[in-house]
Amino acid sequence: MSGQLPAFGAVVLTGGTGVRMGGVDKAGVVLHGRTLLDHALAAVEEAADVVIVGAPVAGRPEVRTAREEPAGGGPAAGLLAGRDALGATGATEWLVGLAVDMPLVTPATVRRLLAAATEGDRDGAVLVDGDGRRQLCLALRTARLDDVRPSDAHGGTLPPARGARPGRGRGGG
Repeated sequence: MSGQLPAFGAVVLTGGTGVRMGGVDKAGVVLHGRTLLDHALAAVEEAADVVIVGAPVAGRPEVRTAREEPAGGGPAAGLLAGRDALGATGATEWLVGLAVDMPLVTPATVRRLLAAATEGDRDGAVLVDGDGRRQLCLALRTARLDDVRPSDAHGGTLPPARGARPGRGRGGG
């Protein structure tokens, strides 16, 4: 896509047990004088709205939070919970999902992902490492995420996740 990139909402995933890090709260880990959460929020600073999915963030009233159901349900559940929380403030066509433990992702990385995702008729793009392994940093069409929402046992679509906490968040709310 040439020219201006589309508006997007962002979901920062802070959940997980942190087993590989000795069980610490990943969002609060400090690297180069900033928490991993601060690095992640800086990476998505161009988002129209941002939701953190995970435990509530103390001392950050400007950031809206949501919880996936079940808690610890994994990145797909987290993305759906974040998407639902963003939907409450007028969802954009595109969503960027970012794991909090990726401090080297920058706004330029996010712009490149959005540019790749919006080329042609794609549903999205995912960041890969030097060995081609997918990382939890992606840009995707919000409608496509809605399309893959799991169904309940009766064939209906599961309702939006509960637990979105209103806050002042970027772009309203």
